Amino acid sequence: MKAARPRSSRRRPRRGSVERPVNTRLVRSALLVLLPPLLLLAFTIGRPGPLPAPTLPPSFDGAAATALATELARENPNRKPGTAGAAGAARWFEEKLALYGLPTTEDTWKEAIPGLGPVELRNIFAVVRGTAEDAIVFVAHRDNDGGGPGANDNASGTAALIELARGYARLGTAASRPTPRHTLVFLSSDGGAYGGFGAARFARTSTFRGRVLAVVSLDGLAGSARPRLVISGTAPRSPAPALLRTADVRITAQLGRPPARPGWLTQLVDLAVPFGYGEQAPFLGRRISAVRIATSDDTGATPEGDVPERLDAARFGQLGRAVESLIASLDAGIELAGGSAGYLYLGDRVVRGWAIELVLLAALLPYLIGTVDLLARCRRRRLPLRDAWRAQRARAGLWLWFALLIGIGALIGVFPRDSPIPPPPSSPAVAEWPAVGLAVLGALAAAGWGRMRRGLRASAPVTADEVLAGYAVALTALAGIALLTALVSPYGLVFVLPSLYAWLWLPQCGHGRRRGVLFGLGLAGPALALAAISAQLGLGATAPLYLTALLTLGLVPWATTLALFLWAAVAMQLGSLVVRGGGQAPQSGR
Repeated sequence: MKAARPRSSRRRPRRGSVERPVNTRLVRSALLVLLPPLLLLAFTIGRPGPLPAPTLPPSFDGAAATALATELARENPNRKPGTAGAAGAARWFEEKLALYGLPTTEDTWKEAIPGLGPVELRNIFAVVRGTAEDAIVFVAHRDNDGGGPGANDNASGTAALIELARGYARLGTAASRPTPRHTLVFLSSDGGAYGGFGAARFARTSTFRGRVLAVVSLDGLAGSARPRLVISGTAPRSPAPALLRTADVRITAQLGRPPARPGWLTQLVDLAVPFGYGEQAPFLGRRISAVRIATSDDTGATPEGDVPERLDAARFGQLGRAVESLIASLDAGIELAGGSAGYLYLGDRVVRGWAIELVLLAALLPYLIGTVDLLARCRRRRLPLRDAWRAQRARAGLWLWFALLIGIGALIGVFPRDSPIPPPPSSPAVAEWPAVGLAVLGALAAAGWGRMRRGLRASAPVTADEVLAGYAVALTALAGIALLTALVSPYGLVFVLPSLYAWLWLPQCGHGRRRGVLFGLGLAGPALALAAISAQLGLGATAPLYLTALLTLGLVPWATTLALFLWAAVAMQLGSLVVRGGGQAPQSGR
């Protein structure tokens, strides 16, 4: 009888060897530190209720408001800042409020708008004094980009502002005039079609700025699209839960369906990279609770089809009545407790921002422990860490070269610069890119990349020890980037954590395809952020160029920019190790 052939057994590599350098048991044990922050987060989840509903039904006249929007769009179809149409629209607004005995105040100033240059802007506002000094502001921009009449965006918002102010007309006897509890400010802003310059000016210089409890922005109320609530700001802050919940409930009561709101991913992107677009953004940036009600998109373009004949009078009346009810609730209700802070809204529930930050910070600890342990093991084995650091520095230098080229591009006019407001995607500053300038910068970037490759080409086959040293150095650099991100914006860790925990296992993943999957998962954080911003603003393939413009405009903190470029350098180092097996290393006399 033939003897049975013994089965070949594959021994598992020893823990701590080159094949298994990461102490998985230590990392898993460290994950227990997440339990207390997660429990605390669960206890902070709340379900805020709306402010009390008004006792009287709203009287907003949708037909009259539609007639006003039609009149403005036809008499002044081109309301681009600095034009005769813009001046005519300003006079028109003042004349309409004068009919109701409401005096107006003007604020005129010069502003350099990317794509337009220096232009004169004019804010006009009417004030209805209340029994309290605290103010509630309702704002609508009256300008457009001149690409169409802008009947919905934003003649409708301007008309709604007039119709809402009419309810406080100073006609008849003093006893018949309604007196609100809070001071109400009806602000017709300029430069809103280019990002919200008028709103930013009011938030920065107005005498009311220290007394504003809430701001409601009206942006295209007569469109047929589903209404939405926009809550992004120029700081990692969200409107008070009472304001957002009340606006949601009042709109739902009129339309029979809730308005659209940003999803959790979009909210996290807005908190991590707060460059909010729209007139609510500068108020949130100054710790003032604000929300924008809109049916128009955020591309900033005024389509040719935005004509008076396409105004939805029925929808206009519904949203107008919802806003009027919102005014009554805000004015008569309790103070907006909570103010502007970091919140994450999940349906009718809200999660406190500080609890999210605590969880994100705690999630760093297991990775840091695993990385320090890996680096210590490599040092004990006397692996060539110096050469690996040289390779990482070379790749970081390449990305700093890219950053320098972007700065040069801003100086020579390829990219816009020096603006406190994020431009709309339709702005010439970010929509019309000079092909020659981009080509020259691209050629210089390619030249730098080629020089870096020549400097890192190994003169002999790379050993397993050198590959492990490359991983250890890259992961250590990634730990430093994560700590920098935590100091600058803890919310930004949402997009770094996938890189940390996907790439931590690369050193002991022997299968090439699995390494590729892990590397791809590590890219998911920035990719999701880019996709969310692109979808929010309708950017498409130009999203990377738009984000580059945000860097040159100074809307992204320099520390965040530095962390982003260093992260890209680490990704390049790890990508080389994954794809080529570490086939590139600094020349070290081998």
